Amino acid sequence: MSEAVAYKILGQDEFAAWQRDGIYTGSSADEADGFIHLSAGSQVASTVERYYRDQLDLVLAAIDLPQLGNKVRWEPASNGQLYPHVYGSLPIASVTASMPLSDGLAKLQP
Repeated sequence: MSEAVAYKILGQDEFAAWQRDGIYTGSSADEADGFIHLSAGSQVASTVERYYRDQLDLVLAAIDLPQLGNKVRWEPASNGQLYPHVYGSLPIASVTASMPLSDGLAKLQP
């Protein structure tokens, strides 16, 4: 895949800590899997439906993939689609935009 931007969905508290600390090492699910889960723009809505349906106060952070270099791998998920996975941490400088998830979903809809 050659997309330049992918998205991380996370809680407002997690995002505030990322902004404060300057680095994000992932959620407990990310840590358990050994990489940080991201979604391409076309995958965000299905990711929300599958994993975040009943959660409030979520942030959608746009990540500049080229800045991360070889830390990004596009790998198949259980649904067969390729998803961007980050092996390592995410610096806050890789975030090109952030917004409430509801606003982000509206912008990503075709």
